[in-house]
Amino acid sequence: MATGFSKRQSSGGDSLTVEKHIQRTTLRERYGAPPFSVIDARQGYHQDRKRWWLAKGIRSELGRGEALIPMSKSNATYMYGKKQYDVEQLQKKGILLSDDEVSVGGDSKGSAKTFAIGDKATWNAEKKEKDLRAIPGGGTGKNSVWLHSTGDGMKAALRREQDLASNLNGEGLKPEWATETGTALRAAGTSIFDPVICELMYRWFTPHDNAKILDPFCGGSVRGVVAGMLGHQYAGMELRSEQVQANRIQGLEILGNTDFPMPKWCVGDALDIKEHCGTGHDLVFSCPPYGDLEVYSEDERDLSTMSHEDFISTYRDIIKESVDCLADNRFAIFVVGDYRDKEGFYRNFVSDTISAFEDAGAKLYNECILLTVAGSLPIRIHKQFAQNRKLGKTHQNILIFFKGDPSLIKDDFVFLDVQDKLEAVEWL
Repeated sequence: MATGFSKRQSSGGDSLTVEKHIQRTTLRERYGAPPFSVIDARQGYHQDRKRWWLAKGIRSELGRGEALIPMSKSNATYMYGKKQYDVEQLQKKGILLSDDEVSVGGDSKGSAKTFAIGDKATWNAEKKEKDLRAIPGGGTGKNSVWLHSTGDGMKAALRREQDLASNLNGEGLKPEWATETGTALRAAGTSIFDPVICELMYRWFTPHDNAKILDPFCGGSVRGVVAGMLGHQYAGMELRSEQVQANRIQGLEILGNTDFPMPKWCVGDALDIKEHCGTGHDLVFSCPPYGDLEVYSEDERDLSTMSHEDFISTYRDIIKESVDCLADNRFAIFVVGDYRDKEGFYRNFVSDTISAFEDAGAKLYNECILLTVAGSLPIRIHKQFAQNRKLGKTHQNILIFFKGDPSLIKDDFVFLDVQDKLEAVEWL
């Protein structure tokens, strides 16, 4: 339904017209979700929109734990700029990485090692620590913003079946200290970042169309694909070349035959983000790793392999580099959640993130609680709470920072009216 307002209309328009417009539209209709300090991902409209995004073909789990065959041996063809190319042509054009650049199982000085799903990740009960093995699926599981992808709307029972089906080694539950933000099974089902959260953050906190979005911890493809489909220029850093290759293939499959901009996924250390992605970005948006809660590789540059002290120090440096790449009077958003140490105490990771951004020159402007799907938590909570009095964690924190003068937001950011851009027919 047309509203009479475009996203570019200034906030200084006829106040009576604005008031009438607001009165005849709900907050969800106008903004995609109520712009409150709590976003409820359990709501039907959120789940419906998520299904809509997943139906576009997003498979952000590719590149995590899968052993990739050399691309030059594949007979696949992909569209790029509405033209069809085979893999070797795309590699020569630099659109896909070459076989030599995709080093699955590389040593610690090269690409980070990705273990196949059949590899066994063990828990040493005596030492109370895990070995340096990637946990297939990555992410932080069904109790966080990472949401499992199934074809029919990701029902809880099917998510559970998916976890069980992928648990090829018969692994048991994760240690108690890791279950609050992790999946119940050690070899969990593959997962993706919630595309609806991407959409909301992009629509709410970019200053204009065709904005430049920077992601220092890109991981899977979803944040880049959503950015591209909304018409934004996306640049993301990822240490693992095999993950970048999988992301680029996803981009070709979903965006290659469209006029949407292709995301730029770069292989490298996020400390070098300025060199790879440049400056003048309109939004920083990312979801960082949660310390060593899940270990993704054996690469010494991988934050998940570091001690907590080294992790926080490097994490702060990456945030500083990212904020330096952000233009003035722009937002930076991290989706984070606290996690426990091996003794069961919280690390206070949310506060560490806030401190790092503020020291880098971006101050906390909004904080939002993201309510996430409970998954198997109602089953697991009995032992966790009855024995150790640990509350079940079903939320994440969306921390929204601003670099610059907030009094200029009303001038630099267009009057926000999302409804005209939500493709109402496809929303249903």
